Amino acid sequence: MKFKISEISKRPELIEKAIEYIWGCWGKDSNYKFYRDCILNSTDDKKALPKFYVYANKDEIIASYALLTNDLISRQDLMPWFACLYVNKAHRNKGIAGKLLEHGLQESKKKGFDFLYLATDHENFYEKKGWSFFTNGYELDDSVFKIYCKSTS
Repeated sequence: MKFKISEISKRPELIEKAIEYIWGCWGKDSNYKFYRDCILNSTDDKKALPKFYVYANKDEIIASYALLTNDLISRQDLMPWFACLYVNKAHRNKGIAGKLLEHGLQESKKKGFDFLYLATDHENFYEKKGWSFFTNGYELDDSVFKIYCKSTS
């Protein structure tokens, strides 16, 4: 099987499946419309952001990520945000997350951004991938998240 990273607007046959996949990874019963609206409105090729990506073979999606204008975190002055990184459990520890992170950096550079940011509560994963701690940020409930950044050059 040949898996590849695709922006979902370039794979219209996968849009509904991508919505279900990403919502299934990150959503809950009360926010399906939020994810659906975000993803459907990311397909305009005239807009650099937001963009959603899947790692898929034909119609099987095993991973995803997004480039967003914000990640619902207090640092609205920073962008783009690398978000929605998810790799199915059966496919973890095979380098897929690293491929998606690198792809996100390349896409951000093509779009004219010098840095890419992400917010996480994971420990040591992004450091191992060469990301640097930037600062703390806060969610609406005052939860603290670490913000990392990496140069796109």
